[in-house]
Amino acid sequence: MNFLMVEGTGTPGSGEYTAAVEALYAVAYTLKFMIKKRESGFDYGVMPLEGLWWAEDMADFVNDNKSNWIWTMMIMQPELITKTLAKTAIKQVAEKKQLPALAKIKFESFSEGRCAQTLHIGPFSEEGPTIERIHAHIWQNGAELAGKHHEIYLTDIRRAAPTNWKTIIRQPMA
Repeated sequence: MNFLMVEGTGTPGSGEYTAAVEALYAVAYTLKFMIKKRESGFDYGVMPLEGLWWAEDMADFVNDNKSNWIWTMMIMQPELITKTLAKTAIKQVAEKKQLPALAKIKFESFSEGRCAQTLHIGPFSEEGPTIERIHAHIWQNGAELAGKHHEIYLTDIRRAAPTNWKTIIRQPMA
């Protein structure tokens, strides 16, 4: 699958993180409306924000030392979106808005392979037990953790109470 992606480091909600998410959504919606205009009204929904999370020292990840976290925020794109269209959309957004993270957006394919996943309902700060259950399930079934911790955000956190946030927690396995 193809994605718009921005890579960064540090705490979720930091200036760098917020700028990345803002730029991703600006380009994703620009692409949506480009296609709708170009393809005689063909419309699609912009996919949810996704995040890959890790740390150079995984103890920082487990111990919640967010300043050392590394992330890739991304939004999946439909098959008809090409690298050329993505570049055009980035250029159009840059003509209208001064978004510092625009220059960091990449259009790349991403393949994750076999995963275990579950739905977490509640604030991000309470994901720990859900993540532990996913890891235990993987180990109990004779597999190992592989790849980066992956989250898919199904709720617009600006419009819902944290107790109602829905996040798919996904862990690649080998």
